[in-house]
Amino acid sequence: MNISEAAKLSGLPAKTIRYYESIDLISPPRRAANGYRCYEADDIASLCFLRQARQFGFNIDQCRLLLDLYKNPQRRSAEVHQLVSDKLEEVDAHIRELADTRELLAKLVGACANDDDADCAIIDRLASPQEQSQEREGSQQ
Repeated sequence: MNISEAAKLSGLPAKTIRYYESIDLISPPRRAANGYRCYEADDIASLCFLRQARQFGFNIDQCRLLLDLYKNPQRRSAEVHQLVSDKLEEVDAHIRELADTRELLAKLVGACANDDDADCAIIDRLASPQEQSQEREGSQQ
């Protein structure tokens, strides 16, 4: 099948598929006599796998490792488990950072008079990097 069919079946844009080939994340498919890419079922399975991994937030390097494990029948589930556990820790850390940011934003919104005056507590706080950085450091401890 050609790249447009592969894109449709995998749920990835053709541009993404070509990009994955250019960075050697996936092997280039064989070429038909006319020079067009010719994708097989295994190629589609790998592309679907990558789409899912990217949706879970795995970066390209992590996807490369996961794809290698996916293709390796001798893989150890412990290796997969470790990669996913590491990603879970990353996500948890990001959630904590977002919660801290949300709390600071809520404080800024609460400090705003929300009226027609030019004075703005939000602008004043944002213009005071020392005060804001101290708040952020305090909320992260």
